[in-house]
Amino acid sequence: MPRSWRSHSLEGVTQSFIRRMTRECERVGGINLGQGVCDLPTPAVILRAAADAVLADESMYSPFEGRRELRQAIASKARDYNRLAPVDPDREVTVTIGATGAFHCAVQSLLDAGDEVLVFEPYYGYHVNTLQAGGLRPVFVPLTGPDWALDAARLEAAVTPRTRAILVNTPANPSGKVFSAAELGVIAALCQRHDLLALTDEIYEYIVYDRPHLSLAALPGMWERTVTISGFSKTYSITGWRLGYAIAPTALSERLGVANDLLYICAPTPLQLGVARGMSELGPEYYTDMAADYRRKRDRLCQALQRAGLTPRVPEGAYYVLAEAAALDPDDDVRAAMELLRRTGIAAVPGHSFYAHGSPGILLRFCFAKDWPVLEEACRRLEAAR
Repeated sequence: MPRSWRSHSLEGVTQSFIRRMTRECERVGGINLGQGVCDLPTPAVILRAAADAVLADESMYSPFEGRRELRQAIASKARDYNRLAPVDPDREVTVTIGATGAFHCAVQSLLDAGDEVLVFEPYYGYHVNTLQAGGLRPVFVPLTGPDWALDAARLEAAVTPRTRAILVNTPANPSGKVFSAAELGVIAALCQRHDLLALTDEIYEYIVYDRPHLSLAALPGMWERTVTISGFSKTYSITGWRLGYAIAPTALSERLGVANDLLYICAPTPLQLGVARGMSELGPEYYTDMAADYRRKRDRLCQALQRAGLTPRVPEGAYYVLAEAAALDPDDDVRAAMELLRRTGIAAVPGHSFYAHGSPGILLRFCFAKDWPVLEEACRRLEAAR
């Protein structure tokens, strides 16, 4: 009998429930508010610039850290928007295959198997899967109440002698939480007290509603111990382009760059040039208008969910809503999601997908990164299903 070809490094890593609900939605021809595909139009300047780069035969490898045009744009944005100290585009910026690629490179190059990483719940599944695939141990710290409050005592109690890092996703998927200045101060103090590395995922940084986005690396004493991760998928509606980046001090960037070169060689060259052009030509009104449009979509979906008897936890950022769904099934969130799909043709993601040991209640996640006609039809169906 042939041996079993199986990597133990992926034991416990399973396909996201998001994918399953997408397939179920496709099967019934429904409206997918489960997966965050962001099916909105890409800015024309970015499309034209990428097309120009393709036609100009910009077909060769870029440096593993990315084309300088894009790294310079990222460094300027980090100074102006994230309020980071001047970032060296040649030594402190690495362009990656999406923000997920940046996170993978950071985990592979800066942490060792057996290390513990503090992770807030509810969490984004790819973060946890990446940690587990690398042999690391996520230690979960629940955020509590309808506003996803940070409990400083609970966070401190989660630290052990094996704790090496903390992951901070703000604005957060799936909760929409935006960490406040006070909460980031608590995290910064913890990192400095216990000599921890901070890994941040700030992919939704421009999609904020009720408080401004703040970067952990901008706090005193945090630049030297933080890898700031973000990307362009959500901001420019280019989820399929797979372009992200990491910003970190030189010593960390050098190690991260080794992993990026080994795993990916480089990000797609013409797409990098397209985004670089967009960053240089799109004015501040693009970002404020985008956030304002998402705010209106958030409010419309939350209104429809409330009318449908699915109480929303109104997000402060990103483009997801977690809603209480016990009215659909009081005991099981998968059955609740399937019942919603049966009644309305709308796909949502069961809340347990974002918790290690079950969610606190019956929660469903909805995504509102949709064209207005699609979102309005989804809201109409929800309101009619009460």
